[in-house]
Amino acid sequence: MFGALNYKLFGLSFALLVLGYICLGQGPVTNQLSWSVAPVILVGVYCVLLPIAIVIRGKEDTEKKR
Repeated sequence: MFGALNYKLFGLSFALLVLGYICLGQGPVTNQLSWSVAPVILVGVYCVLLPIAIVIRGKEDTEKKR
């Protein structure tokens, strides 16, 4: 069902989620990391990278269907 590319994208997504939540927890609320960088990372992962990791098909998947 999922190919190697999907698992690599899931791994990248997980690593970026951890980084985003670490940035979110840094310092006071007015900190630049927790105020602007962390939300951009988290929204990008949840809205772009994870759906791409689920939907995308690798070369081996398309060649098997033919």
